[in-house]
Amino acid sequence: MLTTSRKLINYIKNKSEVKNIFRNYATKNRFYKNTGILKSDGKFEVTLDQRKLKTPKGNLFTVDSEPLALAVATEWNSQKKKIIQSNMHITTLCNTVIDNPNNLTKLDVVNYITNYLDTDTVLFQANEDDDLIRFQIAEWDPIIDWFNKRFDVSLQKSTQMDVPPVSEQDKTTIMKHLMSYNFAAVNGFMYGVDTLKSVVLTLALIERFLTPEKAVLLSRLEEEYQIGRWGRVEWAHDLNQQELQSRLAAVMIFVYFNSQSQKVQTKHIPV
Repeated sequence: MLTTSRKLINYIKNKSEVKNIFRNYATKNRFYKNTGILKSDGKFEVTLDQRKLKTPKGNLFTVDSEPLALAVATEWNSQKKKIIQSNMHITTLCNTVIDNPNNLTKLDVVNYITNYLDTDTVLFQANEDDDLIRFQIAEWDPIIDWFNKRFDVSLQKSTQMDVPPVSEQDKTTIMKHLMSYNFAAVNGFMYGVDTLKSVVLTLALIERFLTPEKAVLLSRLEEEYQIGRWGRVEWAHDLNQQELQSRLAAVMIFVYFNSQSQKVQTKHIPV
């Protein structure tokens, strides 16, 4: 008799879900001992045992920031026997910028982020559950108020998805702010928005008004409310929350290092 797991594999083996499962969890053995960085033509590269790191499309991995290169090298160095690329968020962000698989311009990315305001998580609040509404008002409204003051806009929350809460003037203001960043940084913003489903929370994160932990909780407010009522599956909830926090920490590092002209300087101690 087949085991339960074998039956499950036979049942879904011809389904597209199988490809997604193995794609998401595909790993390979670590093939290098040491990682490092080097400078070439004003840019920084990452090495794996003297081999230069390349992107998924075969491009040479180069970044403008030395601290960013060190962060990527650290991600590769932190891999143990298996290389789990799905956990290396900074590397993933860098690869996306270098390869640019969708041939996006900075304006394309900024337009995507700005238009996301029309469905921003914190701008649409419940209209059926009074307790949930009070919870959202207590947690989300202070963030909206901060955002409006910080960026001189007037975002309005809504209880109906067919009522746009953001004016074109406010969108233009946010667009100008985002356009002040370089192409790499706005890709970091987009990664954050896709993670949190919120432009407001992402900008609050980058501005350090929120920590990654708090941003994740606010993005999952309704889920947290339901968990408070019905309980939670501890391990599943904790793993998901930690994964989101890891993504957001990577976003903060990535945007910061792509917005600063920094190099690592070694202190010279007189002998």
